[in-house]
Amino acid sequence: MRPPARRGRRLALPALLSLLTCSLAFALVSKDVKKEVKQSKNLEKSGISEKNDIDLKGIAFVIQSQSNSFHAKKAEQLKQSILKQAADLTQIPSERKSCSNPDRLGFLRGLCLGVEGSLQAEFGAHSSGIPLHLYHLGSWQLQPLSLQGQPDRTSPQRPLSVEWFLGKALRDEESTIIHHYAFSENPTVFKYPDFAAGWALSIPLVNKLTKRLKSESLKSDFTIDLKHEIALYIWDRGDGPPLTPVPEFCTDGVDSSCATTFHSFLPLCGNPVKKKDIFVAVKTCKKFHGDRIPIVKQTWAGQAGHIEYYSDYADSSIPTVDLGIPNTERGHCGKTFAILERFLNHSYDKIAWLVIVDDDTLISISRLQHLLSCYDASEPVFLGERYGYGLGTGGYSYVTGGGGMVFSREAIRRLLASKCRCYSNDAPDDMVLGMCFSGLGIPVTHSPLFHQARPVDYPKDYLSHQVPISFHKHWNIDPVKVYFTWLAPSEEDRARQETRKGFKEEL
Repeated sequence: MRPPARRGRRLALPALLSLLTCSLAFALVSKDVKKEVKQSKNLEKSGISEKNDIDLKGIAFVIQSQSNSFHAKKAEQLKQSILKQAADLTQIPSERKSCSNPDRLGFLRGLCLGVEGSLQAEFGAHSSGIPLHLYHLGSWQLQPLSLQGQPDRTSPQRPLSVEWFLGKALRDEESTIIHHYAFSENPTVFKYPDFAAGWALSIPLVNKLTKRLKSESLKSDFTIDLKHEIALYIWDRGDGPPLTPVPEFCTDGVDSSCATTFHSFLPLCGNPVKKKDIFVAVKTCKKFHGDRIPIVKQTWAGQAGHIEYYSDYADSSIPTVDLGIPNTERGHCGKTFAILERFLNHSYDKIAWLVIVDDDTLISISRLQHLLSCYDASEPVFLGERYGYGLGTGGYSYVTGGGGMVFSREAIRRLLASKCRCYSNDAPDDMVLGMCFSGLGIPVTHSPLFHQARPVDYPKDYLSHQVPISFHKHWNIDPVKVYFTWLAPSEEDRARQETRKGFKEEL
């Protein structure tokens, strides 16, 4: 496959006892118990009575995770944490490892059984399609409050047909390329969920989406920002529900009214990876030697233990390395594979990690050192911001190059041992790499801390709970100011590191 060119006051929980586990999806069920909870203001405004018991037959919690060993471990820890919290609420926890109850949790069929037309098929490795969906592994707290506002199946005021799409709302402050300039006249009108806070779909909405996905062909080519694309799909040009903001889905701070919380610590799983174990390759060309390379040197280059600049022209003043690959206006696949070959086969045998960036990428090497402490360089790791191509029709995920592509030595060894190569020097390198690694069974590992675009292209609320590692592009910004505002090592970073030492298992 060749890539292209380019809520009620009282809460009854009648079912928190069984656990459906498959691909990190599970349901929690228990015997009847009533808990006092506070009504969500947004849901009050939607006409939900404050004096109705909510008779829930079951709530499914699905943890979004990845196949890498670090993320699998974190997902299991989060699952056990939620089970413990459920036990504290109900005193009767139970577990059933099964995915064989499609009538009760029909939306899990696609996730667990790969049924055609499911959310898994539509959104590929990113999706879970779920009553409560947790993307990325923060510290997530289950409280009775977190179950509020669900449609009461017995109350006439909350009919079974109610379709709820709940979460913490994000809005674009200006139209952005990562959302294909959607709602360009007024981008603030469209709300989409912040996955870090969790998000919820009512079962009636899940059922509707399942039917829709079975009846219509998949139209997705590129998956860029899943949370925005899912919200668009659910909204369906006004035929589906918009996101209802619920303040109890939280990311910043810990408030007594929060049903979920998310810790924004930079991951640290031991000592940070040493600078000498990270090799940084900067892709450039002669026409950018004078304007982009000075910015790299003025900002982040000094953090790197090993750095080389790869160009179509050998310039001793930088210096650059001419790889013998002609410059191309797009793609750069030939240059990228030449860098991989050089790293693996020429004098860098002691270095565990390779990072390939563009000459207009801004990156924090010190934060990358922390992040890489959570990954095993002896495993085939391909890390960065994940995009997707043709995920609903047998496509693949890939790491988008502008935010930086991180490779373990083992990943490069397996790639170059295969026959997968560029079909032309100007093929899109990031997509060819995604296609190759997909064919080798090596998954892309996603981190939202890498960014393909500029800070102004993301909502402030989204960036507020991040410790970003990279941004990309100098267009209409002061890149030096952006670096020192968002990425430069600071006293705050050092204090965060010291605080983080006591929380190594709470990623």
